[in-house]
This record gives sequence, structure tokens and C-alpha cells, in this order.
Amino acid sequence: MPRPLTLKIAEIFASLQGEGLRQGEPSIFIRFAGCNLRCSFCDTKWAWRGGEEITLEAIMARVLDENRHFPCSWVCLTGGEPLLQPISSLIRVLKKAGFYVQIETNGTLEPTGEADWWTVSPKPPNYLLKPEFRLKAKELKLVVTRDLNLKVIEQFRTFLPLKTPIILQPQSGRRWSERKALSLIKLCRRQGLENLRLMIQLHRHLGIP
Repeated sequence: MPRPLTLKIAEIFASLQGEGLRQGEPSIFIRFAGCNLRCSFCDTKWAWRGGEEITLEAIMARVLDENRHFPCSWVCLTGGEPLLQPISSLIRVLKKAGFYVQIETNGTLEPTGEADWWTVSPKPPNYLLKPEFRLKAKELKLVVTRDLNLKVIEQFRTFLPLKTPIILQPQSGRRWSERKALSLIKLCRRQGLENLRLMIQLHRHLGIP
């Protein structure tokens, strides 16, 4: 018999979506282990390695258990980097169970699976982004690191449709990053760039997972 498909999972939990346009919405998070980038500012470095090999059946059992305790309409696949793993079958099973699926990705790998919502967050220093995300991304999120500047934001604003918001997100509560984010968004508006937003991490503020 063929071996059942397994995925390497760091954790599964229910909480409020803390970032982006869906901020505050109850969601079940499936955090994938492994990442193809090693960002110094990453707030989940522990998920780069390790993880548990889990079958689709076992993943769904844990998702449904979380949903019984904290009912949610959305499941968010995050990481690490979820696109390093074959997630299409998991997405189909989740949608068959009635969930909407959000994927959070750094955008360096080709999108796979029919997600309902793509959150794309290109990372410094190169800010690589697969062109397939131009029309797929529901939002583009830029962490306000020391590398981020007006030129980078302008390039993404030109690349993306105007209807796709660009979110500037301060780096995990760093005061200098918050000040820089505010300065950048003012500068962007003076330059005529539209559909930009500054959003903090809600879950950090509330002290929840």
C-alpha cells in the first residue's frame, strides 16, 4: 500500500487573526515547519526546524477539535513557509469540510492550491516575489525593517493592481520600527502612492497566540 501523505507541522491552534485585512477574525492556524529564508527579524524562528510529520486525517482531526472549542470559518496556513510542502490536498480537504483557506507566504515559491485568500509578505534584502502573485495576492504585507525604503514600496505599488492593499507592519513592537512605519506612510502619500495602510500585530497587543 502507498504510504499516506504527511506534512511537517509545527503547531495547530485557534486564535484571532492578528495581521492584515482579516485582523481580529477567529481563525485556526496550521503552522508549517521549515522555511527557505532565514530572516533575522522573524518572530517564529523556532518553526524553521523540527515539526511533526502528521497525516491529513490527523491534521483534520486536530482542526475539527480546535473548531469545537473556538468555532471558526477560516483556516490559515502559515509558517515557516507553507509552500515548501505539498499542501494542495490539505486545502481540498479543508474546503470540503466547509472552511475558507488563507495562505501566508513569503512569495518566493510558486503558488499551489486554490486558497480563498493569499497574504504575500516579500522579505529583504531582495524582496523576491513570483509574478504569479500579482493577481492572486489579496494583500501585500511589508515588515518595516531597517532595509525597507520608499523605492521598495514604490516598486510593489507599481507591480500590483491598485485594488491590492500594501500593508506596512512594524517589526514586533519595536518603537523605532513603529516610528519608521509612520514616517514611510506619510512619505508615500506625499509621493501620491495610494492604498497603503499601517497595521500593528493585534495578537502581540492582546498577548494571545
